[in-house]
Amino acid sequence: MNLFDVYSLFDVTPVKGLGCRIWDDKGQEYLDLYGGHAVISIGHSHPHYIEVLTDQLSKIGFYSNSVRNPLQEELATRLGSACGLEDYSLFLDNSGAESNENAAKLASFHTGKDRIIAFRKSFHGRTSGAVALTDNPSIVSPFNSHHKVSFCELNDAAGVEEVLKGGDVAGIIIEGIQGCGGINLPTEAFMKELEALCRKWGACLILDEVQSGYGRTGKFFAHQWYGIRPGIITLGKGIANGFPCGGILISPEFKATKGMLGTTFGGNYLAMAAALATLDVIESEKLIDNALKVGEYLKDNMPKSPLIKEVRGKGLMLGIEFNCEVAPIRRDLLFDKHIFTGVAGKNMVRLLAPLCLSLDQAGTFINSFSKTLQNA
Repeated sequence: MNLFDVYSLFDVTPVKGLGCRIWDDKGQEYLDLYGGHAVISIGHSHPHYIEVLTDQLSKIGFYSNSVRNPLQEELATRLGSACGLEDYSLFLDNSGAESNENAAKLASFHTGKDRIIAFRKSFHGRTSGAVALTDNPSIVSPFNSHHKVSFCELNDAAGVEEVLKGGDVAGIIIEGIQGCGGINLPTEAFMKELEALCRKWGACLILDEVQSGYGRTGKFFAHQWYGIRPGIITLGKGIANGFPCGGILISPEFKATKGMLGTTFGGNYLAMAAALATLDVIESEKLIDNALKVGEYLKDNMPKSPLIKEVRGKGLMLGIEFNCEVAPIRRDLLFDKHIFTGVAGKNMVRLLAPLCLSLDQAGTFINSFSKTLQNA
């Protein structure tokens, strides 16, 4: 049997990681400025993370959600305190896509309506409902295409209200910062208008913080830069530093009923141990402050080049938009400078480094990147 051939792969085989460093099977060391799509939040193989997971595995790894799991209750309390939303509730699942599915379902339950507003250049996942909310027709199958979704332009409140006037909108889903779409930031005014429009028309505001949350932008959630309070916030990626985990934070206006949501693996003992260890390190090592500081350093010291159109983002969620295709630049960074980066489309290098990236490591990237641009 062969693997189903859906991924474009670089010829690199990581076998070891530590902090923001990776080593391949040939012993070559790399600087990781991508964190496996923003998943690695506290760094690879953090000793506290390893200790907590190992200890939990020696006790019990899994049982279903038909019994009490105190680790879930501990995470809910800790997470509420960490993000300042103690009055919200937590539902645990396995990934960002599943979180967005559950958020859309909950909004529909709550309002009795069946349409969701999403935005151009959005990405919300690859499961059926989540991919329908994603503005990329090439990954939406005929089976996925029957959900009632209306796509609006980012920062166009008037366009959003036109759809809301139809009276069938259950919710509006928006990323704190668009990731795959090109590190596009909503304006503060627009986010506040969305919040007001949701109140006016009886829709739920859903903040997809799967990539932009968990401290990546210098606040716990990116939407907290705008001073708004969503009905539902979705989590994934960095929540457990690589262990599959996701969840939704649900404001008090939503009422739970038995069986409304469910999952087999969500909130299992190992995922909870990983999530709690991740929070431990984020808090003890002040990684949210570090993300803001190092991100500002990267933006302030980005090399000047006629090839670069714009640098945008917050904290350690940055996009470098080019006037040309970036595939050769990214290959040079990987195979010559030994630095992992990501992309968004064909013209953007995307940086999603672990939140523990140091100023020295950021400086290493700046120096290497400058050399790459000189030879481009």
